[in-house]
Amino acid sequence: MTGSTAGGLPAEPGSGTGSGAGNDRPTAADAVADAHRREWAFVLAATARVAGDLDLAEECVQDAYVSALQAWSDQGVPRNPGAWLTTAARRRAIDLLRRDTTLRRKLPLLVEPGGPETTGPGPEDPGGAEEGSGVIPDDRLRLIFTCCHPALAREAQVALTLRLVCGLSTAEIAQAFLVSEPTMAARVTRAKKKISAARIAYRVPESAELPDRLDAVLTVVHLLYTTGHTAPDGARLVRDDLVDRALGLARMLSLLMPDEAEVRGLLALLLLTDARRATRCAPDGRLLLLEEQDRSQWDRPAIGEGTALVREALRGGRPGRFALQAAIAAEHARAPAYRDTDWRQILLLYDLLGRAWTSPVVALNRAVALAMADGPEAGLAAIGDLERDGRLAGYQYLPAAKADLLRRLGRADEAAQAYRCALGLAANQPERDFLTRRLAEVTGG
Repeated sequence: MTGSTAGGLPAEPGSGTGSGAGNDRPTAADAVADAHRREWAFVLAATARVAGDLDLAEECVQDAYVSALQAWSDQGVPRNPGAWLTTAARRRAIDLLRRDTTLRRKLPLLVEPGGPETTGPGPEDPGGAEEGSGVIPDDRLRLIFTCCHPALAREAQVALTLRLVCGLSTAEIAQAFLVSEPTMAARVTRAKKKISAARIAYRVPESAELPDRLDAVLTVVHLLYTTGHTAPDGARLVRDDLVDRALGLARMLSLLMPDEAEVRGLLALLLLTDARRATRCAPDGRLLLLEEQDRSQWDRPAIGEGTALVREALRGGRPGRFALQAAIAAEHARAPAYRDTDWRQILLLYDLLGRAWTSPVVALNRAVALAMADGPEAGLAAIGDLERDGRLAGYQYLPAAKADLLRRLGRADEAAQAYRCALGLAANQPERDFLTRRLAEVTGG
């Protein structure tokens, strides 16, 4: 997410149509599904504090959701589904831990005693501690820092956190990492086994440990946001629950580590892109490009706050990748109209971002900015380099960007071929509708 556009598809986050809840009381199945979207992170994090083991906590939370389906069908949906699920999951964890303790007591010769680092709640993180105690003020954030343990490889840290804490499916995480679903499933499994084998405890990191884990944590929040701002599939453009969750976590990080420039950069990036949320879709659900959006409806207080954070994040030292992305988003936000966008400045920022973060997605967004600054031919040449590179094979925005530039050059047949390729990769319905309309334009259909 860099604030530019890829093939006419906006890269900035926005809003969906909401849950659309009617007046009828939700069924048990609907309530469980809604609670999974909204409460998974809270329930798992709270259960992990009791279980002291991520695998055990996940098992108990899954059991709680299964139990909820039957109980809520018989007794009705409780007033506070999250509290009900947390209580059920924690009780299940306590029962299993007690059973394990009994087994160890009865079979002492068959079980190796635990080492000095146990997986249960310790003095630094008592199971009954109130939320807000310790270094990290929120259980979800505690769990994110725990998953981002230095003993795990960076990609494993991020993937595991997105799966356990954020509740994303393996397919959604695989799309964010541009790998296949089986590859990502194996990666998550290896990370869990590593935690078990290395006896990594679920505990609150000490203050001195936080900076070493910060970049992975910021990456998690960023990926959570990008997954929410354009849902990988489904009928809606945005998953508001993920967008709001990421914003909340970014604000918590800002309170926890106010002197970290990259924390300010991430929060600025999310605020500036989310300021456009209400204008990303027309009333009929049609996706609106950046040039079509009503800028008078953008959230000006959020833009003001984000712009101030950008200035702070860029002050002194070499700016990081989140601060630079926020600076790009700020350039879009400050332009009174799309035609007033300073594409030269944005291109310069992309050059800096490419040196700070060698990502092929950044290179693709730079190619689009280059096309806006120097013309479609220049952008097509850069996209050709990315096609030969191969790392973005299967990434829908590469053919979408290529199609848009070919369309602008009047090369209709080639544009149609690229649009068909993008359509074959897109699963989000608003984006598919957009690509279908563009394909019809270039084919005269």
